Amino acid sequence: MIGASQRFGWRQGWRCAALLAAVIASGAYLVLLIWIHYCQERLIFRPEPLPVAHRFVLDDVHEVSIDVGGETLSALHLKLPNPQGVVFFLHGNTGNLSTWFIHSDFYRAANYDLFMLDYRGYGKSSGRIESEAQLRADVLAAWRTVEAQYAGKRKVIYGRSLGTALAAGLAVEVHPDLTILVSPYCDMAQLMAYHYPLLPTVLLRYPLATCSDVVRMRTALLLVHGESDTFIPIRHSEQLLSLAPQARLLRVDGAAHADIHQFPAYTDELWRALKSL
Repeated sequence: MIGASQRFGWRQGWRCAALLAAVIASGAYLVLLIWIHYCQERLIFRPEPLPVAHRFVLDDVHEVSIDVGGETLSALHLKLPNPQGVVFFLHGNTGNLSTWFIHSDFYRAANYDLFMLDYRGYGKSSGRIESEAQLRADVLAAWRTVEAQYAGKRKVIYGRSLGTALAAGLAVEVHPDLTILVSPYCDMAQLMAYHYPLLPTVLLRYPLATCSDVVRMRTALLLVHGESDTFIPIRHSEQLLSLAPQARLLRVDGAAHADIHQFPAYTDELWRALKSL
């Protein structure tokens, strides 16, 4: 038979093992939190670099280099003979210009120039994203290189997914004729709580608060969202709609996050919005 002292020893051993496991788990969780706080760029941004020697072969599209404090941003600029205006396009968190600049024929047909930027570390852009303030300053610098060329013409700021927060913030500053936000989010904290519910949102160094900027927006706003989007649910656009009396929302039936541009409802509405300016 097992003596009382032996049973007591076993219980103490299990308690010590459980305590040790809890300490290790807590330590690992703490390390994870520290990593997320200082390295969250790896979670938010998924750049795909291109060789500096890469060339985009497009007859009426010009490569543009923008100096931003020692680094160089790469951009493409579709320039038509007599455009109605320009669409300043801020893309999502993956890929680069070679994967995003693929619908230029649509803008040619609509008679709009298209300007699209690669963020730091994306495509041929040098450097890396280090803060939200830096990212927003880069976007504004790119805008400043374009806006003077379109005096008296229509100016449209377009944001897709990650780029919607940047587009909304820029629109508050520069007052375009129209802002288009496709698959937008209210803020990064809500997305973080949705995708990583066990992580405290206080860790975020990139608030990317689209809702806060939309409240201050006074110019026309078009929201477009896929009803089957599970990455950024359509409730984010519904929140934005409730905050901006001048906004309208196109709900694209059957569209998810990455395929919304393939739906005729999207292209038809985009065409109407551009041609009605």
